[in-house]
Amino acid sequence: MTIVKICGTTNLDDALAAAEAGADLLGFIFYPRSPRYVAPGAVAEIVGVVRAKCIAPPQCVGVFVNTPTQEVQAILAQTGLDLAQLHGDEPVEQVQALSGRGFKAIRPTETEQATALAMAYAAFGSPSGPQLLIDAYHPQLYGGGGRRGDWEIAAAVARRVERLLLAGGLTPENVAEAVRRVKPWGVDVASGVEAAPGRKDHAKMRAFITAAKTFNNPS
Repeated sequence: MTIVKICGTTNLDDALAAAEAGADLLGFIFYPRSPRYVAPGAVAEIVGVVRAKCIAPPQCVGVFVNTPTQEVQAILAQTGLDLAQLHGDEPVEQVQALSGRGFKAIRPTETEQATALAMAYAAFGSPSGPQLLIDAYHPQLYGGGGRRGDWEIAAAVARRVERLLLAGGLTPENVAEAVRRVKPWGVDVASGVEAAPGRKDHAKMRAFITAAKTFNNPS
């Protein structure tokens, strides 16, 4: 069954709704330029309540962009997050320094580049969670900005990386097709299930999670 990460979570109401709908991972963005930025103190409160109220709470992920390793580790400790997603220009050594609590996001433009990056980074990803995330390329943004990624490139990476998260322009309407074509371990969505930047549409979240998890992807 496909793993689902709901990213860009900014408030407790959305976090609880995502968990109730069956999200496996919740993402919190610590990049100040993002409209989905949330402060570490607020994340610590959200994570604490989610874990107290949910029988099987989702894993919680902090999304960082070119943040020094020591600061990433300090925020993980402060918030109680499980994992760090490095979404900037971080070198392999920074993923390795997180000792299995971090994984890299890549934004490749062609297959050869994608597979080279995947082989470099995936070995140091989470031992049980994501090894790597592949997002759509955007020339000005560190995220895909809601653009759909290149599924052919992503499928090539998915054949080499067992626990790949697919991001980039996913919606309740196209996620089943994305899973069918790419065969990723999991999918990641932010803007595709929003009512406004940083505010989730709960009906869209439920529809997305249902579509991702009920599609039977032949092995």
